[in-house]
Amino acid sequence: MRLRADFVVIGSGIAGLRAAIHLVDHGAVLLVTKADSAESNTGYAQGGIAAALGPDDSIELHRDDTLEAGAGLCDPAAVDVLVGEGPAYVQELLSWGAEFDRDEDGRPALGREGAHAVRRVLHARDATGREIARTLWHRIAGHPQLRVLDHALATRLIIDDGRCRGVEVRLDDGRPIAVEARAVLLATGGAGQVFQETTNPAVATGDGLAMAWRAGARVSDLEFVQFHPTVLHVPNAPRYLVSEAVRGEGARLVNAEGDVFMTRYDARGDLAPRDVVATSMVREAARTGRPVYLSLAHLDGEWMRARFPGIAEVCARAGLDFARDLLPVSPAAHYLCGGVDTDLEGRTGIAGLFAAGEVACTRVHGANRLASNSLLEGLVFGARAAAAMSGAPAEATLPAAVVAGDAVSEVGGAAELSVPAAMWASAGLVREAAGLTALVARLTPYAAQADARAEAGGDHTAWREANLARVGWLIARAAARRTESRGGHRRADFPERDDVHWKVHVAEQR
Repeated sequence: MRLRADFVVIGSGIAGLRAAIHLVDHGAVLLVTKADSAESNTGYAQGGIAAALGPDDSIELHRDDTLEAGAGLCDPAAVDVLVGEGPAYVQELLSWGAEFDRDEDGRPALGREGAHAVRRVLHARDATGREIARTLWHRIAGHPQLRVLDHALATRLIIDDGRCRGVEVRLDDGRPIAVEARAVLLATGGAGQVFQETTNPAVATGDGLAMAWRAGARVSDLEFVQFHPTVLHVPNAPRYLVSEAVRGEGARLVNAEGDVFMTRYDARGDLAPRDVVATSMVREAARTGRPVYLSLAHLDGEWMRARFPGIAEVCARAGLDFARDLLPVSPAAHYLCGGVDTDLEGRTGIAGLFAAGEVACTRVHGANRLASNSLLEGLVFGARAAAAMSGAPAEATLPAAVVAGDAVSEVGGAAELSVPAAMWASAGLVREAAGLTALVARLTPYAAQADARAEAGGDHTAWREANLARVGWLIARAAARRTESRGGHRRADFPERDDVHWKVHVAEQR
């Protein structure tokens, strides 16, 4: 079966939806989503969307905070685009009916999160991502130029004479479809499911990243995985994100004795950047030999429950009073700062192939993303990619990178393994050479065999395993190469940041 569209958008999160809103005015758009159209990382984003809209804020201040959080590896040009264009796109959301929380004067209420100098995070209680997705879907739903394929897995990019001509898709009943298009946008989100402990939904399996690498696109900075510090950790219960905005409203991390400890590790305390908070929690747990907790007991419980109703409900289901009990928390994989290399218009190194959102690497986040910049990135760069897709063709100008050696793996014998368990054990929050070397050795043949099984006509499960294995292999290789600690990449054997040798971006290409 074959289909034809002017544009294919793979993914129904904020980047894909914002792109589709532009593209439907320029041609027929096919939106491909692997689950229900409402299921994406966007819908799970609790905290909010950052933009310099407050009276004490400025684009320059937002820029400085983003650069500081990125640990020396943000591309300043990309940051300028994000913070400079961001306010207009957020105002656009408001004009389209986004129902953000308001203050007593009727203006958007602004929250505070880690590493932000001022309150600049717009929010809709603790379900901001869901509200933004609702707004965008309302804007585009029913448009005659839009067709949506639900429960359809994009498996392979169609490359002809060095250009992306479309994508192969497998429906939930197993039928394959070839979709021809003049341009394809990867807006597939992240890869949190590569790790055993994650805040991401089941759909976040790195599909776009794996597809792009197999097609020959360049990928960069995959060692920089952001581990969110405060994930509810209750035995026999699913992990659940406790938004950074909770700490922004005054919650404190405490040890098992009830002592506040973050200022022992960083003067910024509970609102230090996420990489700092996460590693400090691990150090405190190691020092005391006991877990760490989040405490709200000193705050107005009624107000906090009203501000964070979703989190309060999840805590209640786990037998905890959100506002009064000590909440057991630990880090979990949350966001991939690296991805498919693009220029500032979403172009990749393959003509006709674009990427935006978490799957892309514009270098805007550097080694560690500033809280609540992810939804903003999806809006800004989703729109910019769509404008480039609908405009005159132009060659990508990818940013400079050190390109690693040959990344092609041979098919050999491989023992079965759980990729998420292996990645969490050896490529999680703190890494070291022996574990990474052994992990790469195991994943090299396993990923090749998983790819071969999927390519031979595998179902959704086979492709899921292949994508997890391939992305895990790429992350592990990148982590093994970088012999320093920076942002979301922490090495026990190289604990210091090394700007002399490692203030560089490292890419690889098949």
